[in-house]
Amino acid sequence: MNGFSHFFLVLLFLSLACQWWLARRHIAHVCVHRHRVPRVFAQRIPLEAHQKAADYTVSRTRFESVSAGYHSLLLLAWTLGGGLETLDRAWQSLALPPLIHGVAVFLSVLFLTAVLELPLRIYRIFVIEQRFGFNRTGPGLFVADLLREALIGLLLATPLLALVLWLLAPQGDMNLRPWWWFYVWLVWIGFSLLMLWLYPALIAPLFNRFTPLDDQTLLDRIQRLLQRSGFTSRGVFVMDGSRRSRHGNAYFTGLGRHKRIVFYDTLLHLLTPAETEAVLAHELGHFRLRHIQKRLAGSASLSLLGLLVLDALLRQEWFFTGLGVSQPAPHLGLLLFLLVAPVFGFFLNPLLLRWSRRHEYEADRYAAQQASATALASALVKLYEDNAATLTPDPWYSAFHDSHPPALQRIARLLQEQPLQAMDAHGAAP
Repeated sequence: MNGFSHFFLVLLFLSLACQWWLARRHIAHVCVHRHRVPRVFAQRIPLEAHQKAADYTVSRTRFESVSAGYHSLLLLAWTLGGGLETLDRAWQSLALPPLIHGVAVFLSVLFLTAVLELPLRIYRIFVIEQRFGFNRTGPGLFVADLLREALIGLLLATPLLALVLWLLAPQGDMNLRPWWWFYVWLVWIGFSLLMLWLYPALIAPLFNRFTPLDDQTLLDRIQRLLQRSGFTSRGVFVMDGSRRSRHGNAYFTGLGRHKRIVFYDTLLHLLTPAETEAVLAHELGHFRLRHIQKRLAGSASLSLLGLLVLDALLRQEWFFTGLGVSQPAPHLGLLLFLLVAPVFGFFLNPLLLRWSRRHEYEADRYAAQQASATALASALVKLYEDNAATLTPDPWYSAFHDSHPPALQRIARLLQEQPLQAMDAHGAAP
């Protein structure tokens, strides 16, 4: 162990301690407010539903705390525990060409990590989600999803990894290609855009069934909204999200003319046409306000910065030895960087999430202009209740974890656009 090892251990401990501290704060805050519905929601959400949301939040937060500790142990096992170097030496015994060797090690780490994290995934779906009535995934569908994910991941990751490692070091040694970081950055940007283009038409249908929206009244309403917003798409679709979960959602995806709007069937069963229009107007707000482009640009900038940092680290022996690797290799350096980057980036989360929450407020404001603030507020209230989302998150926990504003703050902003009292007794827009 060297000085970098100690620095890594201290930072890992601090990030884990911070996660546990935030979780304890969050649980305590939710429990304190469990016995009374916030005044703004008192006429709409029953106390029983509020308490279910509190209990669901506590269960999930405790699970996240255990998961954080488990992932930290896995990280130590891969790095200072020698797991990564042991796996690399096992593959060396096969005397494969350097490029194939690097891809094999990389895929092996991804596979073993997925297997080791499988118990957590099973517990989350079949214990927590099942206990609160959200899970609709049976064992057969769960296994089928795992196999599909593994096959798609293998087909996509193998050529991408081979190209990245070849651009990084053509000979497989530490003789790095000049400007490799720039070429890899271009490949990553191209791959990300390709996935945005391919996902709606080729990947998503492998997991869910998408059917055109057949409610003509709602479809006409949506088409008028799209015309007002200047948005063109390849269609409005309903996804059978109820096959796996009771949670509802809506989104649009794709690039250029391949954009499509998708509603979960659970969402359409929950909301009125006016509320559905308002939710879609919010999503369109992200498009019209160029949030998608801004987030892509932000992601591209961070990835470029990360590659520049990696370029510097790959030239330092202490980076490898400090993380449990005695024989530096390009594929091991890339793996180490991807493994430890979340630890170093944890304390930057509040800045990135604050940016995301600002975009949500802006999209809400756009929705209030294009549809109805009252309908959007009503829809949000229904979604909070139906998804058992807590109305009273701890502010510090929310700052580190939530990409969307807390319910009270979000509704308060909408109240400024149009009074929530305009809703009828059932929470629907007049």
